[in-house]
Amino acid sequence: MPHGEHSFLFSSLNSKRPNTARKVHIRRLFDVLQLCIQRHDWPRARRAWAVLVRCKEVDWKSMWRTSLLLLGEDDVDANTAATDSDRVSYLTVMMRQHPDERESILKELVLRLIHCGMHRRAMEELDLYLPSYPYQDNPVLHIYAGLIALYEAQPAPDTSEEATYGPANFLRNAQAHFERARAIDPSNVVAEAFLSQVSSRYRHVAANCLFCVRH
Repeated sequence: MPHGEHSFLFSSLNSKRPNTARKVHIRRLFDVLQLCIQRHDWPRARRAWAVLVRCKEVDWKSMWRTSLLLLGEDDVDANTAATDSDRVSYLTVMMRQHPDERESILKELVLRLIHCGMHRRAMEELDLYLPSYPYQDNPVLHIYAGLIALYEAQPAPDTSEEATYGPANFLRNAQAHFERARAIDPSNVVAEAFLSQVSSRYRHVAANCLFCVRH
């Protein structure tokens, strides 16, 4: 290796070769961070990240996925409920502060909300963004919306008239979102599979409705 040149384990930050001792140290620290993440050494990874985010050379907002990972992802010692709440709060802030990545952040936020069982809030986030570009052309977001509607379409424990007719409305919404996802991405096997499931449930709901009308 020529004198003065440095080798690094991971490519990151930018493609420029560091030309000062400070920048070399930052690249070394980034290598430590990535190596600790790969080894699931979360305490050391968090310490390295805590130093990196204080460096003006590091655009930590563009590395939001790293921050999210270090908020307890795959950490068996973390409190699950508290960790999920921290992730949701962090992603909500990133939605406002990093508009260039908002579409990707929205997908992660909705997924986290679903994981937390916060289906209504997840649907509210989707309802807010899906009517506008570029979100309306994102098949993943439409699949998430369809899955939430399909979840809400599950029959209620009672057999009241509202419980009988309510799921049909959710099923229509689910079908619309899955069809939109398929129209955007015709090769999307997930959308196709859930469309088949919606059709099957539609027939079941229709049969229940006819039974209620006749009796």
